[in-house]
Amino acid sequence: MASKAKLEKLTPPLDSVAGAGRQTVENVVKASTEVATKNYEKAFAATQEQLEKAASAAFQGYDEFTALGKDNLDALVKASTVLVKGFETLGKEFASYNQSSLQKGVANAQALFGVKTLRELVELQSEIAKESFEAMVEQGTKLGELSVKVANEAMSPIHEQVNVAVEKILKPVAA
Repeated sequence: MASKAKLEKLTPPLDSVAGAGRQTVENVVKASTEVATKNYEKAFAATQEQLEKAASAAFQGYDEFTALGKDNLDALVKASTVLVKGFETLGKEFASYNQSSLQKGVANAQALFGVKTLRELVELQSEIAKESFEAMVEQGTKLGELSVKVANEAMSPIHEQVNVAVEKILKPVAA
């Protein structure tokens, strides 16, 4: 029974040691939980901050992209307006040439009916052909120059918008 007495004497210290061990484990678990919670909150806050920055940048990029699309459409409308006005001018010029050509043709026909000799007929026909050819070349040159002018004016807003778009697109790349 001596061992039982010894055992009883040892039991209170073992209980106190076990209690102290349990208390230490609880303290360690509590401290670890607090540290883990703080680290989780920091990580969550950092992740949330990064997501907010990314979302803000994405929305800003979307807004810029939308504005760029609107500007592109505006440039296209301006170019189309210039083209319509240019085609109207070309049409008027062509109609004017046709009218004067028709009047000249009537005058030439009347002159041809008034010739008296074959020689007059040949000379008049030659002169009419020469004048018609010169008028056609002159009108062709005029229409060509007008067409080039219209094309350049119509492409101007598109060219300017392409330059703006390239600058906006390359700006983030350069930064």
